[in-house]
Amino acid sequence: MSHERLKPWRTEERQSGPYPERAERDPNLADRALMAWGEVTARSLGHRRRMLEKFCDRVDAAEPEVQPLSDERLKDAAQALRPLFLRHGLRDDLLVRCFALAREGSRRVLGKRHYRVQLMGGRALVEGWLAEMATGEGKTITAGPPAIAAALAGLPVHVVTVNDYLAERDAEIVRPLYELFGLTVGICRHGQKPDERRKAYEADITYGANKEIAFDYLRDRIALGHRRDRAGRAVQAMLRDRFAQPLLLRGLGFAIVDEADSVLVDEARTPLIISAEVEGDDEAATYALALEVASRLTEGQHYERLPARRLIRLTEAGKARVEEDTRLRGGLWGIRRAREELAEQALSALHLFLRGQQYVVAEGKVQIVDEYTGRIAEGRTWERGLHQLIEQKEGVELTGRRETLARITYQRFFRRYLRLSGMTGTGWELAGELRAVYGLPIARIPTNKPSRRQDLGAKLFADMASKWDAVAEAARRVSATGRPVLIGTKSVEASEALSERLAARGLAHTVLNARFDKEEAEIVARAGERGRITVATNMAGRGTDIHLGEGVEELGGLHVIVAEYHDSPRIDRQLIGRGARQGNPGSFEAIVCLQDELFAKFGGGRLGHVARAVPGGGVALLRRVAQWRAEAMNAATRRQTLRSDTETRKQLGFAGAPE
Repeated sequence: MSHERLKPWRTEERQSGPYPERAERDPNLADRALMAWGEVTARSLGHRRRMLEKFCDRVDAAEPEVQPLSDERLKDAAQALRPLFLRHGLRDDLLVRCFALAREGSRRVLGKRHYRVQLMGGRALVEGWLAEMATGEGKTITAGPPAIAAALAGLPVHVVTVNDYLAERDAEIVRPLYELFGLTVGICRHGQKPDERRKAYEADITYGANKEIAFDYLRDRIALGHRRDRAGRAVQAMLRDRFAQPLLLRGLGFAIVDEADSVLVDEARTPLIISAEVEGDDEAATYALALEVASRLTEGQHYERLPARRLIRLTEAGKARVEEDTRLRGGLWGIRRAREELAEQALSALHLFLRGQQYVVAEGKVQIVDEYTGRIAEGRTWERGLHQLIEQKEGVELTGRRETLARITYQRFFRRYLRLSGMTGTGWELAGELRAVYGLPIARIPTNKPSRRQDLGAKLFADMASKWDAVAEAARRVSATGRPVLIGTKSVEASEALSERLAARGLAHTVLNARFDKEEAEIVARAGERGRITVATNMAGRGTDIHLGEGVEELGGLHVIVAEYHDSPRIDRQLIGRGARQGNPGSFEAIVCLQDELFAKFGGGRLGHVARAVPGGGVALLRRVAQWRAEAMNAATRRQTLRSDTETRKQLGFAGAPE
């Protein structure tokens, strides 16, 4: 590896402190614009792919040298790279040797020899790039060789996934390969005790969900007292072993972020916050009154709804009505700003946050459903009293109001890794933003085999009832041929509404949503069986590998039905990518309606009618316009989050306050 490529891992680029991480750097607007423009230009030149191809040629040539080695000699050869990596860095000739050993090891213990495209993806990760690999191309074992190389070089390696299920699954798949070379593997899961988490991070290679690792980093910051000045960090580093609370992480060395567009972009709109409960005076009565007052307000007269931004704003008439209804209450109700915010939050709890869509009620608690993964967001709550208002609405026990102890955005957290890399099947359209914010160039990796996926087009209906009838009929028709069917819905509520339609037609099926997350592995394992119908939320999207049952390939493979478009076309492509993987046959179609959330928020009534009148391409036009508007709004939110984070950090740094 060249001197320049080693630069991000050199001492002068590191933050002084108890463990290695990259020093803070806030690129200005001109820098970000230049990087984004450079990335768009670089994509058209193809030099990254040529570099990766040449590297794979060298690995192919080195392979015969390692094939005769015994397992013990294979391990010794890998361990012999440790001092060389430490002395010379991740140099190309050493990486060629390491990748050849990893490829041979994988063939022996996993029964899978890395394809050239997987080696290309792995080499891109070592370079600190984002490898765009089509769904089903084997990203799980692609992470193996680069993780081995970085671990042998002495770096803490974090393989970051989008949830606990994938972290545990991927770690167990690749564990035999790591252990063959004498490397240890840890898994960070939700609900682990501190000692268990510490042990997971002490391993050479640690797998964990993005939120788990980021929150553990915040916990370390709290334990360190958030020392921002160089002298304070140096003193804490010296006294750490004797006096300080033991830290969880060994450092932010090398990160391989799976489904990087979801983690680094989609989830970057919301900062990560650690908070603690604070006592309040009779909050239940306050929240009950807020809901009562809000229920008497009329839309259009007293408030206006901004569904695209999931906001409600009081009109002047609404502000006056709230003041009149609470005139004699005192306390918060006597403070204009607090009174109006509480009323707006209550209106949001009543009209924008709905059971079965944004949350479910289970075990006597309001539990948030992650809009990107379809899973329960363990431990997450809404801010500014909204969570308590929803609890009051649902009649469950109220949790205490919470005070923020520490916060960080994903943008800031992941930029602190000494080397950041990622994998995704859907990152090309985000190339400029990923380069500008994270310094991540994109390398587009070719597929191992040509795709055999058939696009059967889209159908647009005027109302929900007609749509669900059409979805049920399509599922019946395809499953009758023996092919399995996967139907993707956007919410728990929608999946259960469709389930009722299928049951009414006597169609056996399985539902996978946040209510049945414990059965996820079993449901996914059977989803590719002959004639099986599976209805799923986003839980069956990213990272889900559906294996075809016996004889299914000859019948045409898995058929995917998109029953509602998402804000981002990337999420739709992830669902579609569950079928026709690695050269297998498969097909997909979309069956949607004008009442779907995306079209209601961003489509516009007139545009929807035009789309229905245009044969063939009308649905595609409506989808493109609506998703473009949604993505533009979400991108603006991310920019605002980043700006606010930068300003807050400057203010806190000036005051010497916590992060």
